[in-house]
Amino acid sequence: MTHTPQAPVAGLLLAAGGGRRLGGHPKALLGFRGRPLVEHAVRVLREGGCHRVYVVLGAAADEVRRRAELPGCVLIENPAWEQGMGSSLRAGLHRLSDEEGYGAALTSLVDQPGIGPAAVARVLAAGGATGLAAASYDGERGHPVLFRADRWADIARTATGDRGARAYLKEHAAELTLVECGDVARAYDIDLPEDLAHLEA
Repeated sequence: MTHTPQAPVAGLLLAAGGGRRLGGHPKALLGFRGRPLVEHAVRVLREGGCHRVYVVLGAAADEVRRRAELPGCVLIENPAWEQGMGSSLRAGLHRLSDEEGYGAALTSLVDQPGIGPAAVARVLAAGGATGLAAASYDGERGHPVLFRADRWADIARTATGDRGARAYLKEHAAELTLVECGDVARAYDIDLPEDLAHLEA
């Protein structure tokens, strides 16, 4: 039986990457359907049921603010973005901790355009029991991931380098609800030049 949290869920989009393996093209600004990729990622979180979207920026943050249309979003700048995804997750969770009223945060990555609103909605619906849920693809854990608010401080403490919340999720694997989404989403990343073909689909 699934249970949807009563308190609203914030969307937390990690969009700070500089695209080092893509020749230094910031991932938030990659073109997708004629617009910056970050706009698509925000729309997915909104359409999937997140109350408000918080976007962590890093590489070319000023340019992202100029070029991307992100009305209603809270933009968080991570000056330590080069330290890896963990620093962006910490920045986002610290900002959310200063807000009131959110029961959980649903975290996604800007470079996974194959994950749409259906996967977001499934994870939201399944995350109420333990406050810890993640999409899975053929049994492998992926994104998005839902963290209940009472877990944020511990997650932030363990988020380092490019590992993000992996250490926390491994330690709390018995409490993690995996939600199969392989039938409604594709969990590829835009990391290498050959991955850019996904953006043309």
